[in-house]
Amino acid sequence: MSQRPISIALGGLIAMAVAIGIGRFVYTPILPPMMTALGFSKATFGLIASANFAGYLIGALGATRAALPGPQQLWLPGALVLSAITTGAMGLTTSVAAFLVLRFLGGVASALVLILSSALVLGRLATARRSGLAALHFGGVGVGIAVSAALVAVQRAEGADWASMWLGSGAVSLLGAVAVALLVSGQPAGPAVEEDVVTAAHDPRLRRMTAAYGLFGFGYVITATFLVAIVRATPAIRPLEPVIWIVVGLAAAPSVWLWTVVGRRIGIPAAFAVAALAEAVGVLASVVVPNTVGICIAAVLVGGTFMGLTALGLMRGRDLTIGDPRPVMAAMTGAFGVGQIVGPLLAGVLSDALGGFTVPSLAAAGGLVVAAWLARR
Repeated sequence: MSQRPISIALGGLIAMAVAIGIGRFVYTPILPPMMTALGFSKATFGLIASANFAGYLIGALGATRAALPGPQQLWLPGALVLSAITTGAMGLTTSVAAFLVLRFLGGVASALVLILSSALVLGRLATARRSGLAALHFGGVGVGIAVSAALVAVQRAEGADWASMWLGSGAVSLLGAVAVALLVSGQPAGPAVEEDVVTAAHDPRLRRMTAAYGLFGFGYVITATFLVAIVRATPAIRPLEPVIWIVVGLAAAPSVWLWTVVGRRIGIPAAFAVAALAEAVGVLASVVVPNTVGICIAAVLVGGTFMGLTALGLMRGRDLTIGDPRPVMAAMTGAFGVGQIVGPLLAGVLSDALGGFTVPSLAAAGGLVVAAWLARR
């Protein structure tokens, strides 16, 4: 019996929630208690964050460029289980080396889930002529962020330590992996083979879009990694620590749908530019306006744009490609990956040296402004 489109979309939502919303971003709300308990430098915690992004880069490029070996139908559930295990195992060690390995492997898993679930879910929805449900699939990132933030907040209120937060997140992720297996089965179709595979690799618009996408990766990731730490370090807004990451998740959940609609109205390059500028305002607000209004603006604008920018950037890359889009997607993913690897490292080093995240956040906002300019050209 064929699967209902809504079940497929919900399965995609849960997959994205597990691997991206939790597996990739739960580090943000758990980071402040980890910093307090372990006493590592901010540069070290930035390095741990960058290890996850490095794994994401490797996983994304591998899944985009080459066929995966072995039974294809096992890769998605396997990647979901790997994401859950590496998330939970973070609570079983205090070794920096182990943290780096676990976050790297978690990054590989998150990229595989993103690409494989999107190929499977979007393909099935297109076949069923229900492509409009794709926004539900991508909304899983925001749902996962909100769920993991709520879980961490409840554990924090009950006096749980950072290790228990990781273990709880891993357990929830494992339950999510089971749910995906029940809702979505099978494998994505392989890429279409075309006699003439041509890309617009030398199109200056594509080069500018790739550069803009890399700057976006750098621009969003500093706030996305250290926002809760910024809140904890600011006495005036410290009471918001349990809820601020929930706000980010709630803003992210409908953002792909919203920015896709905007893209249809004013064009994808203009929509990307507007979203990048809005995100720059959010990044600036997180450090320039250190009060409740400022930090809530930061949470809404950063949460409400980063997944929309991800979708718009890849849509623009696809529009500028004739034939097989995978080389273009690989190049854009590579630029994005480099940006989000450099961001946490730079932020950690500068924060240790200067005593705060203001300077790296200003650099991130500047990168987003340049990204907007490049996309609009």
